[in-house]
Amino acid sequence: MENLMGLLRIHVKRGVNLAIRDISSSDPYIVVHFGKQKLKTRVVKHSVNPEWNDLLTLSVTDPNLPVKLTVYDYDVFSADDKMGEAEFHIGPYIEAIKFCHQLGPGLPSGTIIRKIEPSRKNCLSEESHIVWNQDKIVQNMFLRLQHVECGEVEIQLEWVNVPGARGI
Repeated sequence: MENLMGLLRIHVKRGVNLAIRDISSSDPYIVVHFGKQKLKTRVVKHSVNPEWNDLLTLSVTDPNLPVKLTVYDYDVFSADDKMGEAEFHIGPYIEAIKFCHQLGPGLPSGTIIRKIEPSRKNCLSEESHIVWNQDKIVQNMFLRLQHVECGEVEIQLEWVNVPGARGI
């Protein structure tokens, strides 16, 4: 793939207090859009607090594009209901990776590289940390869903270098 910088692995961990779209629960799944890429988690039946633990991997060619998550309620006989959406930018995460490359090896595991505060410009529901953890740079996020009455999604980002890619 031309202009490939690397891969972004998104660990979609869980949903918390998602909206009810069926009689007493929902059958949620998440669709992730990044540029022209579209990936889905599996459907978790009858849960407003689903545990997905799904790994989705995106090819990164333009780090300025937003990553968009949309939560849906799976329906058999009608169109799936929207249960909220969130988006985030990977720019701060990419900058943290560049910073770690400049520092070189030897950082203690658990070192916080950067903290990102929730604001009106992002969907974070709490402070997000970009952390050096066992020779990887990970970012944990709780994203507050928008355009819905309630719900959050917990994810973790991890960068994967690809041999031959232009890198960061």
